[in-house]
Amino acid sequence: MDPSDRRDYSASPTHRPTGAALAALPTVTELLEDPAFRAGLPEVIVGGPAVEAPVRWVHTSERSDIARMLEGRELLLSMGTAWPEDDAGLTRFVASLAEAGIAALVLELGTRYAAPPAVVVEAARRHGLAFVLLHRETRFVTLTEAGHHRIIAGQMAALRARDEVREVFTSLALRGAPADHVVRELSRALGAPVILESLAHEALIAEVPVGAEQQVLDDWERRSRAAHREPRDEDGWLVVPVDARGKRWGSLVALPGPAHPAGRVNVLGQGAIALALGRLSDGGRDEWATLARRHVLDPLLSGRFATPEAMAARLEAAGVPVTDRLLYGLALRGGDPSAAEVEAWALGIGGRARALATTGRTGGPLTVVLLSMPAHRPLDDAAIAALQRALRDSARVAITVGHEADEVDAATLSLHEAIDNAGETPGGTALWVDRRPLARLLSGLRDDHRLLDHGERVLSPIVEHDQRTGGDLQRVLRAALGHPGNRTAAARAAHLSRSVFYQRLELIEGLLGVDLEDGETQTALHIALLARPGARD
Repeated sequence: MDPSDRRDYSASPTHRPTGAALAALPTVTELLEDPAFRAGLPEVIVGGPAVEAPVRWVHTSERSDIARMLEGRELLLSMGTAWPEDDAGLTRFVASLAEAGIAALVLELGTRYAAPPAVVVEAARRHGLAFVLLHRETRFVTLTEAGHHRIIAGQMAALRARDEVREVFTSLALRGAPADHVVRELSRALGAPVILESLAHEALIAEVPVGAEQQVLDDWERRSRAAHREPRDEDGWLVVPVDARGKRWGSLVALPGPAHPAGRVNVLGQGAIALALGRLSDGGRDEWATLARRHVLDPLLSGRFATPEAMAARLEAAGVPVTDRLLYGLALRGGDPSAAEVEAWALGIGGRARALATTGRTGGPLTVVLLSMPAHRPLDDAAIAALQRALRDSARVAITVGHEADEVDAATLSLHEAIDNAGETPGGTALWVDRRPLARLLSGLRDDHRLLDHGERVLSPIVEHDQRTGGDLQRVLRAALGHPGNRTAAARAAHLSRSVFYQRLELIEGLLGVDLEDGETQTALHIALLARPGARD
């Protein structure tokens, strides 16, 4: 070859594939298992981790200065005919190949060497370079064809996989798929937990296998910050920003998982694009915040968590501390309070909260709140008064507060207490379930079939009357029992004149066959009313 035609490889950058391209390449071991290589009876002399190196090309050469012509990750085939004669030269030769970054050196025995030179074996071990012998003569062109077929096939498969991934997430973006669905698809595609987090490293949406929440989400903020400081690692944590038009909303984090033919970084990047497009098109609505609240409160309310420790880890990762904190469940009925208002109030009193608009037991709208307060600062009347002042339509909002809790299971019960008793609270007032021992007791027994049967048997005549006539006997009875001994206050609570109120009471006594002045009867009816969520509003 004319020296003037030779490419100056020393002046060009090395082109060593990374990421998805690297994952698509066959390893030295995989090439040696190909029938064409097996025909040469390969023997790995220096192996270990070195034989798992990816191969981007198969090259043949007998030259001792071939290293300067290589770009890295080649599998070099040779018969050794032009290798250096002396041990020092052979040592330098192997060192130059290792420095060039080749994947493996393959020597065919029989032409020059009947056995591998000891210095070559030693130098290969020292440099961590895979060294393989071929004990049977094999046409190198057959080996290069087989190797290149595997390499190109892998690259084509990677291209197809990238196209499929791009098509899936482009379709999700065009359909306006919600963020939690995008995160779920990412987790499925990567076979690993995926978390959408805020700029403050709060886990907004976590797609984690059941039973793995504690392991994945424990101490999330610290671990996330550490992952952001480290470079991307295809085999470890991956972090991809969700941003567009110079604005960043958060990040996607994928935990370690199996290799993906399209490349894990590429898959996560396509998901980030879909999420960014969703944020650009959401018209100012913060869909992420709503979904984040639902992903925290729905499992807590429904009990869909493996262990209290796992749920605590999920809450902590979402920015609601549990350890050494006091937890309260609240229910707000009426007035359409916003979650943002409630969460801002919590910050103002030194706490953290997640609030979610949902449907109460009776089908009416409620805003449920999980509040976390420092252990030295329990929730009190002053804080609830501050909440009433913070709400736009406080005169219509009824606030119900569940009992104080210090762990997840008790917090779940506190939430249900607040929800169960929300219908008992008039607008513009606050009810503390702790101060209503009967209500709290019945909240804990709300699913007991005996209690439900008692409510049905005792109240069915007036329930059926109200259903037939559109009447208000249940409301009247509730007012009467809520103000025992003060019929004037009871009539006012029922929004009726005293005369009409007395007529209703007579009708109730006739339908139920009871004396409403009897204390035991009042207790039985009160229990029955509290046991019937449908009668509370």
